[in-house]
Amino acid sequence: MKGKKGALAALASIPLIMTLGNSMLLPILPQISSELGISAFQVSMIITVYGLIAILMIPIAGYLSDRFGRKKVILPSLIIAALGGAGCVAAAWFMNGVSAYWVILAGRFIQGIGAAGAFPIVIPFIGDLFKDEKEVSKGLGVVETSNTFGKVLSPILGAYLGTVVWYAPFMAIPILCLISFGLVVFLVKKPEAGEQPEKKALRRFLGEIKDILHERGRWLYAIFAIGGICMFVTFGVLFYLSETLEAKYNLHGSSKGFVLAVPLALLCLASYGSGKIIGQNKALMKWLGFGGMVLLTAAMIITGLNKNIYFMVGFLSLSGIGIGVALPCMDALITESIEKENRGTITSLYSSMRFIGVALGPPVVSLLMTRGHWVLFGTMAATGAVGGLLTLFAVKPSEGGNKEDKPLKSGRVRSNPLLRQRAR
Repeated sequence: MKGKKGALAALASIPLIMTLGNSMLLPILPQISSELGISAFQVSMIITVYGLIAILMIPIAGYLSDRFGRKKVILPSLIIAALGGAGCVAAAWFMNGVSAYWVILAGRFIQGIGAAGAFPIVIPFIGDLFKDEKEVSKGLGVVETSNTFGKVLSPILGAYLGTVVWYAPFMAIPILCLISFGLVVFLVKKPEAGEQPEKKALRRFLGEIKDILHERGRWLYAIFAIGGICMFVTFGVLFYLSETLEAKYNLHGSSKGFVLAVPLALLCLASYGSGKIIGQNKALMKWLGFGGMVLLTAAMIITGLNKNIYFMVGFLSLSGIGIGVALPCMDALITESIEKENRGTITSLYSSMRFIGVALGPPVVSLLMTRGHWVLFGTMAATGAVGGLLTLFAVKPSEGGNKEDKPLKSGRVRSNPLLRQRAR
């Protein structure tokens, strides 16, 4: 167990580092725009291009991890992300103006490819690492906590590094990736032969994925959507709060970062607590997830009724608790209900939906802000309500994981890896 705790710590470092590598740039975007002489739209693409390529590459990385192994995908991906960050640093150091911007954009593109093969693969890796479902749930709670802790640190650390030199956050990316690379190399052991996913021909593999989505599509698609909704609200609210603090309350730099960190810190604590509570109780996962979405929806409705900054920060923090409760439940349901040999691909589709939520949140909120305070938060409340209804009516744990061999619609038999191992 001691070795597995070290492996869990190493894997949990990946979402922390990937989150820092992206979100640290948010507080210094105006500074980058000024230094390079580029427009607000151009500087926003530094964030967007990272997310867009990650959305496209995540399912491919998931398939490769199922086919060749999680560690064999994660390690090269961390190196790719480090190289992308190093390219950004080189451009900022040796070039200037628009020419530097285009090289930085290319570096962010490469970094997004690396991110696609790193963080999303951690979720199925946790499912492979622990055999006991209670330990899987705790592990996923730690991963979500690490991911959220990265979001808490990002605005503070990014703003501070930006005061040293504007491209300092770019410099941190390759250093952090190499640290995580070393942790994974030395602390995460290669699975034993009987524990590794079975290697399959592409046609057979795609056929099984199609069968899984056909048989369990209703609750899987619901969890995909809930994950996307949680990220959409999180990043949309952060964007709104950041703009409001700067425009109306003249808060900049680390002061603004500390205020933004309040709801994220509570989200982080809620993620950790939720992961410890749910254990292997899938019914509890469903109802805690539903409660989290109800809390999110209520917080959005109440926030829409009052523009006072203390009131808003308080209730936006409450929405962070709701999201923090819901996400580990969704992670656990999807991880523990899919067979190991197909887990990477299915969870990568889930991760793609989360990245879509991240990418859509800020631009959608920027448009809604022009329509008024209540329209913005009414829309967020309606989105949260959709997530709550999906959790209540579409997420059915009894339709999830299958512990015994069973025929698929196509006539193939999907066998449980543990049963195959005993039969050998």
